[in-house]
Amino acid sequence: MAGIDLKRFHRAFFEESFEGLDTMEAALLRLDPACPDAETLNGIFRAAHSIKGGAGTFGFSDISDYTHVLEALLDEMRAGRRAPSAADIDLLLRASDALRQLLIAARDEQAADRAPADAIHAELEACLRGAAAPAAAPAQAAAADQAGGWRIVFAPHASLFASGNDPLRILRELAALGAIEVRVRDAALPRFAALDAESCHLSWDIVLRGDVTREAIVELFAWVEDECTLDIAPLAATVPPPAVAEAPPPAPASAAARAEAARGEAARGDGASIRVSTAKIDAMIDLVGELVITQAMLQQQATRLDPAVAEALLQGLAQLDRHTRHLQDAVMSTRMLPVEAVFSRFPRVVHDLAARLGKQVRLRTFGESTELDKSVIEKIADPLTHLVRNSLDHGIETAEARRRAGKDAVGTLSLRASHQGGHIVIEVADDGAGLDRARILAKAGERGIACEASSMSDGDVWQLIFAPGFSTAAQVTDVSGRGVGMDVVKRNIESLGGRVELASRAGHGMTVTIRLPLTLAIVDGMSVAVGDDIFILPLPSIIESLQPQEAQIKRVAGQGQVARVRDEYLPLVALHDWFSLPARPRAAHEAILVIVEAERRKVALLVDALVGQQQVVIKSLETHYKRVPGISGATILGDGRVALIADVGEIVRIATRAAAA
Repeated sequence: MAGIDLKRFHRAFFEESFEGLDTMEAALLRLDPACPDAETLNGIFRAAHSIKGGAGTFGFSDISDYTHVLEALLDEMRAGRRAPSAADIDLLLRASDALRQLLIAARDEQAADRAPADAIHAELEACLRGAAAPAAAPAQAAAADQAGGWRIVFAPHASLFASGNDPLRILRELAALGAIEVRVRDAALPRFAALDAESCHLSWDIVLRGDVTREAIVELFAWVEDECTLDIAPLAATVPPPAVAEAPPPAPASAAARAEAARGEAARGDGASIRVSTAKIDAMIDLVGELVITQAMLQQQATRLDPAVAEALLQGLAQLDRHTRHLQDAVMSTRMLPVEAVFSRFPRVVHDLAARLGKQVRLRTFGESTELDKSVIEKIADPLTHLVRNSLDHGIETAEARRRAGKDAVGTLSLRASHQGGHIVIEVADDGAGLDRARILAKAGERGIACEASSMSDGDVWQLIFAPGFSTAAQVTDVSGRGVGMDVVKRNIESLGGRVELASRAGHGMTVTIRLPLTLAIVDGMSVAVGDDIFILPLPSIIESLQPQEAQIKRVAGQGQVARVRDEYLPLVALHDWFSLPARPRAAHEAILVIVEAERRKVALLVDALVGQQQVVIKSLETHYKRVPGISGATILGDGRVALIADVGEIVRIATRAAAA
């Protein structure tokens, strides 16, 4: 009988191994050296033991051998023969990182870079022999001194430009550190007709010669570490890098990003579950969206039928409506993931970054089970990472500074998620120094940003930090201070239909609140008529609607019309003018005002009539046509007509800016 082909089980082995590594990392971050929990140590040991056993079964002997010494050290700890120290926990975290890279190489059938794993393997064996773990950084520095430089492979992800980063600027700054030799890799460059000016297709092999520390090089790449594949090795310890076609797939630079990438496509489930490709789920959601549209069309036609004649048909349509909604809810729930999928990356980020900054920080998370659409979760991870890094670098003070201020020496960073209406609200809060109003205004003046300090509220001043390139850092560090990040955070969140709010008290910390739609596939909307056209206004943006009295409409010289609603004057935007649509002449007080809000600003939209409230399936306009200012997408109504979905955030932003000008 032919032997069993074990390759068909490889995928399950790697998925379970990466999940085991995630479990191991989370447990190591929970482990308290002062009072190690036996069950936590047992959990870490079981994860390592399972990976070792599976690797041996499937013939990955290098992974099995590497994990054996890791397992042996953990066995010493759980048996009580060795008390885990903070240095041991740090070593085990680095060991799990190296094991992850070995697993990735084996999964992708690529040759692994054994140098990091071998170095950590030696440290683990030294620990088992009772010796102190040798420090990795001095060894690397010594190697660099012998070699006289470093070999760097810098391969940006295609999306690098979207974050406002420029690889050529980094190359110029590298040249300032010493003599460099640069070789460009252009094998991934598409044909000219297929070029995308907003995507990065090049990567670089760099030789940097001179007395340069690794930390100085890492600092230059700090703001792109999550957006590139970066390899830095002592010059004498490297061999010429392979061609792009032979190189392994890019692995994220940071530990947190590596963990996220290795989780694979599938989401974890509780109890009995199966793994399904996200492409299949997306296709199913598209089909359900089409079903919703078809059902709405049938319902529209049914309004013309005589209930006495078509009673059975109308009952069937009503039942179809109920089943369609239940099916829609069930299918949409398959895209929903707990926000823990994002929050789980931050314990390691905070652990490593606090150590680099010499700060003591505790991380607290709340509402991890709050569910959010998978597409939103994927896009919110980077903005949250920026906010966490900024809190640790700018917000939370050193232990000495906190003691002088009468605070606990250990700072607190909190991540909180909750549902509020049709939105999910995520808060990033710290108990650090807070924002400095005077310093922000001074920096705004230096940058030529016009602002009336005396008349600006604190909220308006805080919004200045979202200006491109704005930074109040006294000096550039390897974490932040280059003025790259906060403007990208705001832009990315607004692209998801969300908004950002800031609150701060000097000396007591800062809170960043992010409000996001639960899903990007379906929206609750209000249909409004503008002439012969129908537009959809997202329901969460609507405060109220009313038919105004003539006295409520005022005209301001040079600024158009405003509406006085509840003792507040709001810019009035007539949608038929905004979208250049024909409309019969009508006084404003004869139409309908819909009061909408975005970014803490309100605008009164003038429409002809309210048609009704409904759920609509969002179709991307940019995919099939192009970007249209003030429009976020389109949908198909029950009568078959196409209705455009208004981008309320953009309309409010442009209208209030024009009114202020």
